[in-house]
Amino acid sequence: MLLAFDSTQQALRAEMLLEYADIEIDIRPTPKEVTAGCALSIEFPGEHLSVVREIIESEKVEIRGIYFIKDDKYVTIDGI
Repeated sequence: MLLAFDSTQQALRAEMLLEYADIEIDIRPTPKEVTAGCALSIEFPGEHLSVVREIIESEKVEIRGIYFIKDDKYVTIDGI
């Protein structure tokens, strides 16, 4: 799963919050297929999706979207 952001500040804030929650994450460049205002994205295991959503919502982290790969393309998850 991939979190994309519109600002570096929000990406770094999410990184801190997710690391504090002991979620294994990787900071990586935002894929060119994902339109975002920030060059940084956070990759995380899909089994942590509900916890990631909870943290993003409760801490009011501004994100562009949450994406997953389907048929070799990034697809956004609706409802966040």
